[in-house]
Amino acid sequence: MDDSELTDVLEDAGLSPYQAEAYVALLGLGTASATDIADSCDVPDPRIYDVLRDLETKGYIETFQQDSLTARARNPDVVLEDLRSRSSKYLDAAETIEERWNQPEISDHEVSIVKRFETVVSRARELIETAENQIQVGVDPEQFYAVREELIAAHDRGVNIKLSICTGPGEEVPPLSDIEGTCTEARNREIPAPFFVLVDRTWTCFAPHHDSVNEYGVLVKDRTHTYIFHWFFLTCLWEIWDTLYTERTPETPTTYVDLRHAVRDIEPLLNEDATIEAVIQGYDTETKESVELTGRVTDIDYTGSSIGRKDPVPLAQLAGRISATLVTDDGTYEVGGWGAVIEEIEATEVTITNVHYE
Repeated sequence: MDDSELTDVLEDAGLSPYQAEAYVALLGLGTASATDIADSCDVPDPRIYDVLRDLETKGYIETFQQDSLTARARNPDVVLEDLRSRSSKYLDAAETIEERWNQPEISDHEVSIVKRFETVVSRARELIETAENQIQVGVDPEQFYAVREELIAAHDRGVNIKLSICTGPGEEVPPLSDIEGTCTEARNREIPAPFFVLVDRTWTCFAPHHDSVNEYGVLVKDRTHTYIFHWFFLTCLWEIWDTLYTERTPETPTTYVDLRHAVRDIEPLLNEDATIEAVIQGYDTETKESVELTGRVTDIDYTGSSIGRKDPVPLAQLAGRISATLVTDDGTYEVGGWGAVIEEIEATEVTITNVHYE
């Protein structure tokens, strides 16, 4: 580091430009008179005496009389301690800035790690009580009864509920009489699984299953992260497991809260040239306003269709972009599923009201 750089650093550390220049000059001279110090730097002669006294007050130098005012640098321990302290503060500030930039507080978003499983269950019950549209639940038999009353109340409000009851060796599924009235459809996963509740595409409550080494829980309020949990539910807790109970019947109307499941049933009907009448509830992806559209589904498209269409369509082929074309009296709309950004509408509920053939 040259004299100019050292002077700049000392200025950053709180010295004035003249004080920094005089101190750097004195370090090179060792012991020198005030006039010699002034000659070795850019401090004007009339100012050098005040500058040296200020440096002495700060503990950088000491002065004494020897024919004229003479100065020498003090043991730099005090200076070094001050510089190292400032350096540490700068490093702490840099780390804090980086941390806050990487992990900003975002309004209306929340991710919490909790230590007690009871906290997760309590929060899940509160969220189920306020659910408006859809709930996905993964529980063992004991946990099912812990949230059963809240599920019944939500079901009575018309909330669509998918219930996965996860059983381990020796565990029995609750009787159907206890399941009926708590959900729209229930399935049985014959392997222990985490406690899982997802509400209205916004909140997720998650905790490892009871045999896990660590006890903790995750509470997430964020649509992006909840979408990841949604796919965990579909692939691990739902898709491949047998149905225990369902309220769905072959007759219309049939309601779906996931466009992907609707497309599975709609595609074969379109292939048979059926006319499919539907009501779609959701959001305008640009204005975020709620919408309800009534019309005819005339086409569907999904990324995995290029693989070759099968009946039923495997879930993996529906993992990418998916859309349906709805023709209404007011115009034609492209409708997407959860998280739609390209389509005009994000569907939260698709109801097939009628299917007929010309």
